[in-house]
Amino acid sequence: MFLISDAVAQTTAAAGDTSSLLAGPLPMLVVMGLAMYFMIIRPQSKRAKELKALIDSLSKGDEVMTQSGLAGTVVEVRDNFVKLEIADKVEVLLQKSAVAAVLPKGTLKSV
Repeated sequence: MFLISDAVAQTTAAAGDTSSLLAGPLPMLVVMGLAMYFMIIRPQSKRAKELKALIDSLSKGDEVMTQSGLAGTVVEVRDNFVKLEIADKVEVLLQKSAVAAVLPKGTLKSV
């Protein structure tokens, strides 16, 4: 019987350690989670929304730069594809997701 009282004493001592968990590492984990959200997740989702708006607003005559570095003028916009004129009478068909940026008007004529 003397062993059972020792076991009960150990479980009650272990149960008392939960207050140190709340005072120690738990607030630090919450702070780190919030820091990751504001430094990584939120800016990335904001950039994704901006890129989606840019792709949805493409129209004929826009000068664009692709992710691979091709620069051209939009000739035709389809559901998932864009036809770019990269030189005189040279047209390529690209996915809309390949467009990285819309350039200011007249940028390609100055090059």
